[in-house]
Amino acid sequence: MKMTITAKKMQVPQNFTDYAEERLGQKLDKFFGEEADAKITMSEHKNQIILELTVFYNQIIYRAEKAAEDKKDALDASIDKIIRQIRKNKTKVEKKLKDSAFKTASFTDEVQEANYEVIRHKKFKMYPMEVEEAILQMDLLGHNFFMFLNASTGETNVVYKRNDGKYAVLEPSLE
Repeated sequence: MKMTITAKKMQVPQNFTDYAEERLGQKLDKFFGEEADAKITMSEHKNQIILELTVFYNQIIYRAEKAAEDKKDALDASIDKIIRQIRKNKTKVEKKLKDSAFKTASFTDEVQEANYEVIRHKKFKMYPMEVEEAILQMDLLGHNFFMFLNASTGETNVVYKRNDGKYAVLEPSLE
């Protein structure tokens, strides 16, 4: 598994890099192949380390974000959260994970089949608008996200409000 660590306004000690490589190898190698890409982003906020772990594998993205006083604790909690995501969605993702991932794992009895029931389909007309206008529309509607036709690019985009109160835009990409 390839690993990248990025720190915002802080230094990453070599012993943490070694620890992260070891823990990712121990916990996640049974699920992912060599071509998996793990990205760790760390920042410090109010004496807490906020660690975001993102694993890209076979066009599936697994993401976990945890805050703790210690980098290692935050990493371990993030790894555990990703493993819970894999367990929860076992039947849906096992086709994309390594074949041996679930044969050796001992959690097969713990998994409950998720039943996703779509209760509504909604169609709406999208108008070209700038990102700022889409954010305003989203806020006026009281929603957490808003899909719109980006006037600058002509693409369908989604703007959403993050847990930190800031906004983000999702743009389609074929890469």
